[in-house]
Amino acid sequence: MEQNKRLAPVPVGRKGVGSGNDVRKSATGAPRFDWIGKYSTATGGRGVVKQALAPIGATLTKLSQQRKTAEKSSDKRGTLEKEKGANPATLTSKQAVSGQESQVKSSREDRDDLVRSSSHTASNKAQILAMPQFGLRDNLIKCELLKREDLYTYTEDFSFLLGTYNVNGQTPKESLRPWLSCTANPPDMYCVGFQELDLSKEAFFFNDTPKELEWTKAVAEALHPDAKYALVKLVRLVGIMLIFYIKKEHAEFISDVEAESVGTGIMGRMGNKGAVAVRFRFHNSDICVVNSHLAAHVEEYERRNQDYKDICSRLQFRQLDPAQPPLTIMKHDVVVWIGDLNYRITELDVSNVKELISKKDFDALRAYDQLKRQIDEEAVFVGFVEAPIDFQPTYKYDTGSDMWDTSEKCRVPAWCDRILWRGKNIVQQQYQSHMTLKTSDHKPVSSLLVIGIKKVNAEAYKKTFEEIVRNIDKLENECIPSVTLSKREFHFEDVKYMQHRSATLSLSNDGQVPCQFEFIQKPNEPTFCKPWLTANPPKGFIAQDGSVDIELEVFVNRSTAPELNCGKEQMEDILVLHLERGKDYFISVSGNYLPSCYGSSIQSLCQLREPIQDMPQEMLLHVGQNSEKDDETNTEKPLDIPKELWMMVDHLFRNALNQEDIFQQPGLRIEFAEIRDCLDTGIPDSLPGSNHSAAEALLLFLDALPEPVVPYSFYQQCLQSCSNASQCEKVISMLPQCHKNVFNYLAAFLRELLKNSASNRLDVNILATIFASLLLKSPTKQDLAEKRRTQEFFQHFLTQGSS
Repeated sequence: MEQNKRLAPVPVGRKGVGSGNDVRKSATGAPRFDWIGKYSTATGGRGVVKQALAPIGATLTKLSQQRKTAEKSSDKRGTLEKEKGANPATLTSKQAVSGQESQVKSSREDRDDLVRSSSHTASNKAQILAMPQFGLRDNLIKCELLKREDLYTYTEDFSFLLGTYNVNGQTPKESLRPWLSCTANPPDMYCVGFQELDLSKEAFFFNDTPKELEWTKAVAEALHPDAKYALVKLVRLVGIMLIFYIKKEHAEFISDVEAESVGTGIMGRMGNKGAVAVRFRFHNSDICVVNSHLAAHVEEYERRNQDYKDICSRLQFRQLDPAQPPLTIMKHDVVVWIGDLNYRITELDVSNVKELISKKDFDALRAYDQLKRQIDEEAVFVGFVEAPIDFQPTYKYDTGSDMWDTSEKCRVPAWCDRILWRGKNIVQQQYQSHMTLKTSDHKPVSSLLVIGIKKVNAEAYKKTFEEIVRNIDKLENECIPSVTLSKREFHFEDVKYMQHRSATLSLSNDGQVPCQFEFIQKPNEPTFCKPWLTANPPKGFIAQDGSVDIELEVFVNRSTAPELNCGKEQMEDILVLHLERGKDYFISVSGNYLPSCYGSSIQSLCQLREPIQDMPQEMLLHVGQNSEKDDETNTEKPLDIPKELWMMVDHLFRNALNQEDIFQQPGLRIEFAEIRDCLDTGIPDSLPGSNHSAAEALLLFLDALPEPVVPYSFYQQCLQSCSNASQCEKVISMLPQCHKNVFNYLAAFLRELLKNSASNRLDVNILATIFASLLLKSPTKQDLAEKRRTQEFFQHFLTQGSS
């Protein structure tokens, strides 16, 4: 490989005259779907007809027996986890915990398996309810029971101790009892959140850390001494960890425990920022606890807002019934949100802030708190409550002391660490920081909430249940379900890559009975809709005279973009909405997709001298077909590398060599959209947005390539040669010319970045980890050993003196 002294610009064709923008306009007329005729013929015009329901007039005794069987099976489903491979179980206090120490020592692998793949037994309630002869009737009963919940439930108060602590990568150096045993009486539950548990590169890239066990042990030893507790769940994402304990005597009333995590770091995936969450049912109340670590730096409040919204939309819990749509955070009776939210104090200099703190004038200081302002503007945490803050800011201190930050940066004190909640029947009894703990540059925060939990009165429940069943019996076979649809045709204009677009389909029950609906598959298709389309909820229940809104969303990502970009696939689909015991409805969904460089192949882009949205669809299809065949009949010399790639790298080369945390801090989504539009249209001439947004746009571009920079066919050779620099260079020399050019160009740029590592804080390991996962992708699932070998391979091209 030639030594690259500088990054030479690649000749780029700019936006031309008469480039054919009008060709992109969508054709008029409804799309044609050949399968409709086959569908009608095969099913007698009624869609995929499910097995008819058994007569609804089943006796209450028989139904009760079925429900008891279901509930017994359901009770075997999980709450307290302690053995590898064991299904979570609702345990008595004797069964629940063999002691806090055994819970603490449970291995990382055991819990990961339980958190991510909690299995449902073959005899569980979900599968019983899914039986055709039982599903509709049971849903009718569940719906009516939910509406009449006040008739058979009452509330009883339980205490929840919430804690959050950013430990700055430290190990426990002092007892946590001043923080976790700060109440006179032992709380009924603990939810304890940590951030920055481990700041090492190993934890960041491989999500593995010995500090998990150290801090978990410290928590177990600091719980209130006047009660015995059971560990219900522990979930961790890199340095963000959440631990959930409950008094042993309450353990048997916990059910439906699930844990999930979402990374909001670079490319929306890295787990250095993001959230972990646990949801569970306690008696008859559904509760969700979220622990998050949002984007840092004073000026990045919009990024924090974006992180919050990402967590709310992406963090979803699967339900006991796998056929039911996942539960989002807000679909719970009670939501508690804790963590290092990183909102700062602005518009005051450090001396003014410290003066207000010394006067304990926290009300005046909070007027400058970013989180309060964003909540007041309803930008985030709508519907949440935070009690007045009467303790001094919890960040930033010199580690091991109560002194404010004396480093060169001299951070302005801020209330980074917060606890908020939403729901009914919640009273906060205390909200405080704990100044005696000095391990970290943050101080821990705790909140004691007393929550009214819904409990079931068994006698009132039985009476309500029987009355509902009697009413349902009267409806037996009287009427056929029917709904009215707000629209039958939906068209999305000018859909762009990674741009969420949605429309609402309203269903109104105009029949005389409740009805159950579901989108069903068409013949010979694996799912009920195309992969770029979702319908939420995909199934549901509508009470008599009721209605439901279904969100139809189109979203083109790296999986669906390649076929749409070149015109092989069109944005056209038909949804089949089926009513149980009723008829089917057909809904047309179409749109015109604006092709993008994102999701286009390197070879195709090298053939395009004009912006991709200036090219006629026929040309894009022709280029796509030729690039697949590696056709050499094209007389025009292709570009050395895609012009879009050159624009991004050149921009970063000129503006971001010294940018702190480049390729490690995410950009803003709105800026990515502007960069994407610039690359796809050629307008404006230079990239908009921040350096971080441009860097993330480059990573997303590489991630979206249908064939990675190092083609799949060379992957095994790369693994085999990873320990030999000359063999690695030999493999790269054999790549197709345009792929080889891109690889060498990127490696040269990254070597330039490393020359400025003192200011941008990059090193070879960081860049090798980030870029190897994008340039050398495995055609199958990649294990940890393979991941390390791809990094070793790429490191040869980053070290000083590399050719």
